[in-house]
Amino acid sequence: MDVLAAPPAASAESAAPIVGERVELQLLTTLRCNLRCTYCSLGVGEVVGSQRKPTYTLDALDAFIEKQLAGHEIYVTFYGGEPTLNLAFMTAVMDRYPRFRFQLQTNGTLLHKLPVALLARLSNILVSIDGGQQVTDSYRGRGCYHKVMKNLDLVRGKVGGTLTARVTWHNEDTSFEELDALTRSFDYLYFQFVAQEGAYSAAAVAKKRAVLSQLIDKFFASSTLYPVIPIMGIVRNKVLPSRARELYAGLTQCRVSTHLLNVMPDGKIYPCPDLMYEPGMLQGDVTQNWLKRSALQPHPDMPCADCSAFPYCRGNCMKNLYIAYVKADENYRRTVVEPICDLLRFLGEEVDRHDPHAWYGRAALPLRNRVANCEAYEYVEIMP
Repeated sequence: MDVLAAPPAASAESAAPIVGERVELQLLTTLRCNLRCTYCSLGVGEVVGSQRKPTYTLDALDAFIEKQLAGHEIYVTFYGGEPTLNLAFMTAVMDRYPRFRFQLQTNGTLLHKLPVALLARLSNILVSIDGGQQVTDSYRGRGCYHKVMKNLDLVRGKVGGTLTARVTWHNEDTSFEELDALTRSFDYLYFQFVAQEGAYSAAAVAKKRAVLSQLIDKFFASSTLYPVIPIMGIVRNKVLPSRARELYAGLTQCRVSTHLLNVMPDGKIYPCPDLMYEPGMLQGDVTQNWLKRSALQPHPDMPCADCSAFPYCRGNCMKNLYIAYVKADENYRRTVVEPICDLLRFLGEEVDRHDPHAWYGRAALPLRNRVANCEAYEYVEIMP
C-alpha cells in the first residue's frame, strides 16, 4: 500500500457517523472553570461558563447510545470547563455504564477531592500543566503548579490507570529540563503546540526545535521507555505504518473525523471541542437523538496528501486545517498552521536521524509492546 496516498473516497462506512468500532464520548460535565488560563481555547465564542451542568437526562443518553452507537466499544472522557466541578454527574455516569472505560481531563487543582472509588475506575487522567512552575503559573495563576503537583502525590497509587501530563506548549522558553522533569512525575508526557497567533517567531521556533532534538535524543538513548507520547507515536507510525491507519480509517488521529463526539451540557454534539461555537459544526443532539457525520473531514484545499509528514501525521489537527484552508484564514495559516507543520516535519526528520526501524528491532519486547500498543494513544491526539 502507498502510505503517501490520501485517504480513500468516502465509502458506506466512512460516510457513517462513526467510522470504525470505537466511540469516544467526551462528556462536558460543565462549562464552568475554577481557573482562567490565558490561552483557553473554549474562550473563543464565549463558550466557557455558558452552561453550568447537563440538562439532558441519563435516560436520554441511554436512548441515544442504543440508537446511534449500538455495537460500538464506548469509552468516556469527562471534560469541561473543569469536569471535577460536577462530581455528581461523573459518578452517575460511571455507575450507569460500568462496562465503559473512563478518562478524565482536568486542570488538576481539585484532584484531591475525588473519591478513591472514582479514581480507581479511571483508565487515564490527563492533567493540564504547561511545564515548570514559572511558565505554568504565568498562564494558570500563582501557586497552580505546586497545587497540581501536591495533588498528584495525593492520588498516586489510587488511580486505576495512568497519569498523563498534557502540556500546551506555548512559551518559547519552555526548556528540555522542564519537560523532562514531567516524565518523572507522570506516567506519560503529551505536548501540543499551542494554536495561537504570535507564538511562532523565528526565534521561538528555533528554541522549540532545540528542545525537540534533546527530547528525541533522550528517547533513543534510553534503555527503558522514555514516555513522551508524540515521539512514541511518530516512531510507532514509522515502524508500524498500518497502526497509523487502522483505528482511524487513515484519517486524522485527533479522532474528530471518525469517532470523537463532544457532548455539551445541553446535549448538542460537536466533533471538536475547540469549535463548539460554530453552528455549522453541529453533528448531533442527545436529547433529540440524532447523529450525522462529522463536518471536519479532509478537504481538497488541505495540502496534507503531498506533505512528507503525512504517513505518520495523518493530518494532525483538523481544526487548524479547517480554519487555515477551508475558511481560508491566511493569517492563521501563515502564523500558526504552517509553523506547526514545519515542526512536525522536523520531528519526523529527527526521529529518522536515529533510524527508528533499527532501534525498534533492538528494543526489548516490553518496550516494543508499549510503543506499539500504548492505551494513551486513544486518549490524546498523538501528534502535537
